[in-house]
Amino acid sequence: MEKKLKATEEQLTYAKILDMGMKIGLLALIITFIVYISGVLTPHIPVNDISKYWGMPVHQYLEAANIPHGWGWLGMIGKGDFLNFTGIAFLAGITVICYIAIIPILFRKKDTVYGVLAIVEVLVLVLAASGILKSGGH
Repeated sequence: MEKKLKATEEQLTYAKILDMGMKIGLLALIITFIVYISGVLTPHIPVNDISKYWGMPVHQYLEAANIPHGWGWLGMIGKGDFLNFTGIAFLAGITVICYIAIIPILFRKKDTVYGVLAIVEVLVLVLAASGILKSGGH
């Protein structure tokens, strides 16, 4: 007889938040893309000029297009092409929200090692997203 596996409380919580976050993020991407293509907000880079930047390395592109590094795009959120980044940033942050939600469950269940690992995971992800380390392409 085959044993049925059941999801744990923390797995269900993580999955529920991830599912809801994915739906909200997808909706945000669709709405901001519609705003972008409709021209409601003027883009920072006109659509006709985009192709001249495609082949550039990141640092050269940022300089040529006068775009700030890292989280500097938040200051340009009023531009149609940068408004799109909000959905992407939200989706990228959902994992952190999921981990934060399961930490109390793990400690309540006396899964101290997993609780500590979840805290470390949150810290690593937040540190990486902060740009403090200045690694990678940013």
